Amino acid sequence: MRTYSGHSTAAASNELYRTNLAKGQTGLSIAFDLPTQTGYDPDHIMARGEVGKVGVPVAHLGHMQTLLDQIPVGEMNTSMTINAPAAWMLGLYVANAQNQGVDSTQLRGTTQNDIVKEYLSRGTYIFPPGPSRRLIVDMFAYCNQHVPKWNPMNVCSYHLQEAGATPAQEVAYSLATAIGVLDAVRDSGQVPPDEMPAVVASVSFFVNAGIRFVEETCKMRAFTSMWDRLTEERY
Repeated sequence: MRTYSGHSTAAASNELYRTNLAKGQTGLSIAFDLPTQTGYDPDHIMARGEVGKVGVPVAHLGHMQTLLDQIPVGEMNTSMTINAPAAWMLGLYVANAQNQGVDSTQLRGTTQNDIVKEYLSRGTYIFPPGPSRRLIVDMFAYCNQHVPKWNPMNVCSYHLQEAGATPAQEVAYSLATAIGVLDAVRDSGQVPPDEMPAVVASVSFFVNAGIRFVEETCKMRAFTSMWDRLTEERY
C-alpha cells in the first residue's frame, strides 16, 4: 500500500514518508518534480519556477540519502515515477541502499521507465527513441543480474488513453511497447535465454480504467489473455 507523493524538498518529502509509514503505509511511491524528470539540476536556469512543484527534486546521492533517511529500504517496495532519467535514479537508489548496508538483491520496487509513453502522451523525454530503448535494455540486463526483485519498466498505457487513445488502441500500443523492449533485451545478448522468463516476469503495467464500463472490462480480460499468450509463444 503506497501513496504517490513527493514535494518541495527531499527533507520535507522524507518527513511525509515517515509520517505515512508510521500510520500504516507499507511502501513508497515517489513523485519527482519536472526538472528531475527532464534531467535538470534544481539550480539550472531551465528549472526556474518548477523546482519541487509537482514532486521532489533529486539530482544527486545526497538528495536521495536525505529523501530516504531513517527509512529501511530493504523492507520497502518503492515505486519511482521516472522515465528518461530512470537509470540515474535507480543508480542513486542502489548506491544509497549500499551505503545503508543493504545489498541490491534485497531491493524491491519499480521504475516507470516507459519512454514510448513519454513520446506519445507526456513529453518528458530527453534522448532519441533508439538510445532511450538502449538505456531501458541495459537496465533490464543490470536488474536481472543485480536487482532481481526490481521491475525495471512499468508500461503505462494509462497515459495513452488520457491523451486520446481508445481502449483498443491503448492495449495495442502498450503490448507493442512491451514486445519491442523485450525483443531488444533478448536480441542484445546481455541476458542468457534461460533467464528471459524472469525478465518477462519483471515487466509491470499501469492500465487505464476509463468510463466505458463494458468496453473497459472486455479490454482488461483481453489484455491479460493476449499478454499470457504472447509471452508464452514469443519468449
